[in-house]
Amino acid sequence: MTGVGDRVRSICLALPGAAEKTSHGSPAFFAGKQFVMLRHQGHHDHDFPHLWCAAPAGAQEELIASDPERYFRPPYDGHRGWIGVRLDGLQEDDWTELTETIEEAYRAIAPAKLLAELDARG
Repeated sequence: MTGVGDRVRSICLALPGAAEKTSHGSPAFFAGKQFVMLRHQGHHDHDFPHLWCAAPAGAQEELIASDPERYFRPPYDGHRGWIGVRLDGLQEDDWTELTETIEEAYRAIAPAKLLAELDARG
């Protein structure tokens, strides 16, 4: 997952005020609160690399319904509306959607000051 993980890390850390910390043995990204966690292959019987991320209300159901092969309800955080995203088999076109999903996760938890900074970037 190194190449994919590095790319996810770059997307997350490009967001205002984002920081990486280890949480439960995995790389996690915070902007005040956690918004993304990278998970390795074999975690909770998921035999594929994936991430868990915060999501706006209703997004979990919508994304899982739109592509149940890519999106899933993660254990522990799924009840809070978080989504799981498979990272294996990503094509170049998929990165645009993944970047948008990560930004939505950030927007779901980041404080207003950081959101204003993101919006000012255009």
